[in-house]
Amino acid sequence: MSTSRNSPIHIALPLAALALSAATLLGGCVVASPPPRVYAPPPRVYEPPPPPAYEEPAVDVEVRATEPPPPLPDYEQPPCPEDGYLWTPGYWAWGGGGYYWVPGTWVQPPRVGVLWTPGYWGFVGGVYAFHAGYWGPHVGFYGGVNYGFGYGGVGFVGGRWAGNSFAYNRTVNNVNVTNVHNTYNETVINNVTVNKVSYNGGAGGVAAAPTPQERAATHESHVAATPMQRQHVEEAVRNPVLAAKANGGHPAIAATPRPAAFNAPGVVGAHGAVAPPPRALGSPAPGAPHANNGWGAPPAGAQANAAHAPPPNAAMHPQAGARPPGANPQQPAQQPRPQPQAQQQSRPQPQAQQARPQPQQQQPKPPKNDKHEPEGRNK
Repeated sequence: MSTSRNSPIHIALPLAALALSAATLLGGCVVASPPPRVYAPPPRVYEPPPPPAYEEPAVDVEVRATEPPPPLPDYEQPPCPEDGYLWTPGYWAWGGGGYYWVPGTWVQPPRVGVLWTPGYWGFVGGVYAFHAGYWGPHVGFYGGVNYGFGYGGVGFVGGRWAGNSFAYNRTVNNVNVTNVHNTYNETVINNVTVNKVSYNGGAGGVAAAPTPQERAATHESHVAATPMQRQHVEEAVRNPVLAAKANGGHPAIAATPRPAAFNAPGVVGAHGAVAPPPRALGSPAPGAPHANNGWGAPPAGAQANAAHAPPPNAAMHPQAGARPPGANPQQPAQQPRPQPQAQQQSRPQPQAQQARPQPQQQQPKPPKNDKHEPEGRNK
């Protein structure tokens, strides 16, 4: 039986083959698809975290106190002693159970090119912590405290380094051009409220934060206080008149021309300070040895009593009391001698001559006793 080429069977076979080919092609595409992507992060490169807004050095806190320091005293700046000295303002320090004043002074820096950043008190964690001052190429943060004389709370405008010499701004520094020749005049505009607050933060403290320049200066290389500055502080803590409890916040030694020179000419007292009471004439200074310690003569009253005490005279001259009254008629009347005793107190040397004529009184002839009697007895 013959079939026609246009029969349904002949038409269905090509269609089936075409469908099978399409299915094969589709299946091959699925098999040949790429594998799913897996995210692989790039290798890590360590980057330090950004610095905090402000970070205090870990070693600059010297001491802590539970009460705020007194206000800064008002005082004048002594003149700069000579070229090369830099001003370091005074401040309240803690020691001996209370605050004491460390006078401001002129100091030689440890090397050329460095400036002094003053220490300051800051209220942190419920206590007042003192951050020590330091030397560095730039002035750092000192709490926004207005110490004066170029330290108005931010930076320093009292002078600048010009090569190996320091130039002083006479507008804010007391400089004698006879001793200091490298000076200039520059007007200072103070945008900080002028007050006597001596600490940062807390109730009543200065509300100041470090500037970007001060933050950068914190991380620079620093030099601690010089040996003369440390000696200056040691002298201050030993001086009782600098204690706040004794001076009421107005120290009689507010500033000195040189470190530790508390008794030198040029010492400046605070305004309203009460000078220490003057010592009585002849009284030893506080802490000095007593005058009667083997190096000086005893008091005049004690010397006279020892020289004219009856028991020592009787022991040295036992025959003076053994003579009968008639042996020397003038002797009984002159034994009391109240007036010669007053003369002997002021003239100790004749006392030694008083004992010499005693053996001669034993001679039988009274006229010889009269001739050899001391002048004090004939008067």
